[in-house]
Amino acid sequence: MKKKILLVDDEKDLILVMGKRIREWGYDLIEAPNGRRAVDAVKREKPDIIVLDYIMPEMNGVTALEEIRKIDKVVPVIMFTAFPDEKSIEGTENLGVSAYVPKMSLFASTESSLRAAISMAEKEIAAAAGRRKK
Repeated sequence: MKKKILLVDDEKDLILVMGKRIREWGYDLIEAPNGRRAVDAVKREKPDIIVLDYIMPEMNGVTALEEIRKIDKVVPVIMFTAFPDEKSIEGTENLGVSAYVPKMSLFASTESSLRAAISMAEKEIAAAAGRRKK
């Protein structure tokens, strides 16, 4: 069964390009254009992995993640940020973020970083499943 990835970003071009890549990598894709829609998608779709933009209008990534953690405390979350520095990860320290991926461009660097982060999140899922079986 294919894993479901929720991609949350207010940039339509990024959703289009990265969404296409995620599908090519063999995942089912759920899209959300903002934090509020992401929270709704988590309730409705129960994604296996979430790729969440940090800076969005209405509800930013941190606020969305706080709401998501009320619904699902363990789903791996990968934060997308245009500014990969301490300030841009502020507020996420205790929210269980698996990885931070810089949005340098829509091409190779972001793509390979996201691919590696998704792979790491899958390992987290497998390890958690193994712990539950014991």
